[in-house]
Amino acid sequence: MFLKKINLWNSSSFCISVIVLIPILTVFASFFEDTSNYYQILKDTFLFEYIFNSLTLLICVLVLTFIFGTTTAYLVSFYTFPLSNFFKWALILSFAVPPYIYAYSLTAFFENYGTLFTILKNLFGEANYNQNIPKFDGLFGAVISLSFSLFAYVYILARASFLYQSQNLIDLGRSLGFSKLKSLHSLLLPAARPAIVTGLSLVAMETLAEFGAVDFFSINTLTTGIYNSWITFDDLAFSNRISFFLLIFIFSLFILENLSRKKAKYHSNTRGGIKQKVKIQLLGIKAFSAFMICFFIFFLSFLFPLSQMLYWTLKFPENFFDLQIFTLTINTIYLVSLSSLVLIILSLISNYGNRVSKNKTLNLLSTLSISGYAIPGIILALAFITFVAWFDDNIVKALGFLSIKKFFIGSVFGLVLVYFVRFYSLSFNGIKSGYEKINISVDESSYLLGYSKKKTFMNIHIPFLKNSLLFVAILISLEIIRELPITLILRPFNFETFATTAYISASEDLLEAAAVPSLFLILIASLFIIISSKYILRENNE
Repeated sequence: MFLKKINLWNSSSFCISVIVLIPILTVFASFFEDTSNYYQILKDTFLFEYIFNSLTLLICVLVLTFIFGTTTAYLVSFYTFPLSNFFKWALILSFAVPPYIYAYSLTAFFENYGTLFTILKNLFGEANYNQNIPKFDGLFGAVISLSFSLFAYVYILARASFLYQSQNLIDLGRSLGFSKLKSLHSLLLPAARPAIVTGLSLVAMETLAEFGAVDFFSINTLTTGIYNSWITFDDLAFSNRISFFLLIFIFSLFILENLSRKKAKYHSNTRGGIKQKVKIQLLGIKAFSAFMICFFIFFLSFLFPLSQMLYWTLKFPENFFDLQIFTLTINTIYLVSLSSLVLIILSLISNYGNRVSKNKTLNLLSTLSISGYAIPGIILALAFITFVAWFDDNIVKALGFLSIKKFFIGSVFGLVLVYFVRFYSLSFNGIKSGYEKINISVDESSYLLGYSKKKTFMNIHIPFLKNSLLFVAILISLEIIRELPITLILRPFNFETFATTAYISASEDLLEAAAVPSLFLILIASLFIIISSKYILRENNE
């Protein structure tokens, strides 16, 4: 009986990992399928442009997010100045603004006769201001939008590393006669390098996966190439072929992120003699400068897009009343609740299966399965459609059953299934980090008291993991609210969310109409971020 229960948990964990891996394997298998003539046409014309734009966008965004993230993290970690405690958590609110909504705000503010034009007109009277207003569009606009939306990845991880660097390291710089700038460059940044590289790897994966902002600015990247080859040219095989190349590059970044995280070290192994870090009080011009840097980045990353969407909503109130707010809210809550429930339950089962089986093969399979987060949503959606179509044509019909395409494609079930693959990594790792705090001796003591595996899981593990489960649920909710490509491709007919409604309005050049759903998306996402900030910004050692 004992062996059967072990095998049950083992089998459950194995099946979950296989389900997550199917779309990933589908992309690799689809590389060898025949494509239409569009492949040769694109290869001779725009393929180099796709690659060049993707790499240019990636490099520029990495440079800016490094500057924004490390600078703000350094200031709030080592110094106190006016509102430094406020900026400590306020800077992560940029997560509430997806890059595509930032792109709408940027365009609405700087376009001809846009918000900036109206401000200048009201302040200085009639004049031709359009010729002097800078234009943020194309590749430059995409770089700005992505940088201000994603820098918080670097900020959070750099700050976590700075937080646990002891006073000894700072004193070492002083004893060597280093200035604060030289200490930062020669001591603090090298010590925080693993965390910063991890943050930059996440930024890189999100940049290469971005669809909404680059599509809005009409930039030809690998991601838009995947979408266009499927929608415009009806060549699913070639979409998968482009996906294959993008996937190889993203997997390289994923491996780099994992290697950096394994080497990351946020504490010191030295026993004794560690001084608690004391923040330096800034005064005068230095305090003002630190305040302005943090405020400038906070304003541009969060207050600017929020105020722009609020302005359009108040200026055109009819868009608020024309929008089915209640329906969009119900649809969003429905997707968030169902997806979170599925992800948490299956991640719990998988984690516990790995814990009780201690099978190295199963652990390796689980590690591979969490790579789904590194794959752009558009690739997962197309891989899912490809697999379902193949399975329906070759297996289901051969067995004489009814077609299953309608059940999986264009349904909430299929949507939740792809969400599961995409965000399984967040759920699995979040619960795994909680499990690592439960000593295995707790399980052994439970068995000695006569508890079964199931009873140990239900009565001991789940109550202990409740904080981790809450945090995971918040993270998943935040990601699903912001998710665009998967929802756009796989949603049921006439089933919209705030993200898809904003995108559709913006794609039709109705930025004013996109303001209301964008505003609601930002506000809901901000609420989730504020709730989760106590987990993200823990300062046990501060």
